[in-house]
Amino acid sequence: MADPRGSALIIGVGPSAGLGGALCRRFGAGGYHVIPAGRTEKRLADAADEVRAAGGTATPIVSDATSENEMIALFDQAESLGPLEVVVYNAGNNQWGSFLEMEADFFESVWRVCCLGGFLAGREAARRMLPRNRGTLLFTGATASMRGRPPFAAFASAKAALRIVVQSMAREFGPQGLHVAHVVIDGAIDGDKINLGLPEYAASKGEDGMLGVDAIAETFWSLHAQHRSAWTQELDLRPFKETF
Repeated sequence: MADPRGSALIIGVGPSAGLGGALCRRFGAGGYHVIPAGRTEKRLADAADEVRAAGGTATPIVSDATSENEMIALFDQAESLGPLEVVVYNAGNNQWGSFLEMEADFFESVWRVCCLGGFLAGREAARRMLPRNRGTLLFTGATASMRGRPPFAAFASAKAALRIVVQSMAREFGPQGLHVAHVVIDGAIDGDKINLGLPEYAASKGEDGMLGVDAIAETFWSLHAQHRSAWTQELDLRPFKETF
């Protein structure tokens, strides 16, 4: 049965101590039926359980953001659970490698997750939201969205491409009632990926030297809550001590 409150689809949900999990919790607290989506069933189930534990409702859906057929099916199922009011594209694969040794398959795989998946999410969201003339589409960016540097040529090119896709969508669909925004995360996120994968680097950042996942999620929520007379199309977030 469809939830009359509407749904928030969060694509790219990993561990609880990550941005995807925090986004699920925040939009669940905001009263939406939350749909965590991604490739790892256990992590999606954990995210849904956290939403329910806080008094919300959630339905996890396993889906590959790089597959057109799976994305179409994901949006069909999500829409059946309640009209989509919010879609967040948070999928990414920040991988690096030597430019001279980089294989074409590696370069393409990074682009497929960061850019192609974002295009598919935006297209499918717009197809369903435009008839209602309302909806919010939010995309997670990175420092690499704005500038390239070694050894991140593949990642930077893909994130920069996503940024332009999002800007194009905002210009086309904004006048039709859809709020499309891009959030540049300029700094390390205080989540499992850094804390478990690069503990020495995490320790070197010091207190409040990384972006808190709940703080980022609160910014995403504030974008969704903006009045249409003053919409933000792009903003950047960084810790207070981060240089730029």
